[in-house]
Amino acid sequence: MVATTRGRRRDGRRRDPGTFPPEGAGSPTGPGRLREWPATVVFGCLLAALLTAALSGYRPAAMMIAGTFLVAALLRVFVSDVGVLAVRSRFTDVVILLFFGGAVLLLGLSIPEPLVDLPWVPKRTGR
Repeated sequence: MVATTRGRRRDGRRRDPGTFPPEGAGSPTGPGRLREWPATVVFGCLLAALLTAALSGYRPAAMMIAGTFLVAALLRVFVSDVGVLAVRSRFTDVVILLFFGGAVLLLGLSIPEPLVDLPWVPKRTGR
């Protein structure tokens, strides 16, 4: 049972490839023009959160970034072909996304008000 250079054993059976790609990971030039629409949705949510951070403050932006992690986790659970959002197994991706979403939410809510109130610095706390 020595393997040949073509990926088949001498008895004609295919060899085990060793490592397998993550679930949902296919060719980046897969079927259709909108194959990466889940990543586009997640990046759009993140862009909206960053614009909110620039215009309104960090607290609403932190909520939106945590929501972006939730959206990515939901897409990873319910959409079978998520493209670049599939990094590891589905379970691992969802657990990590939910963990980071919760961490961002807690950090955004726990940042205290500034100690010094400077009149020329705009107040963008989101309250």
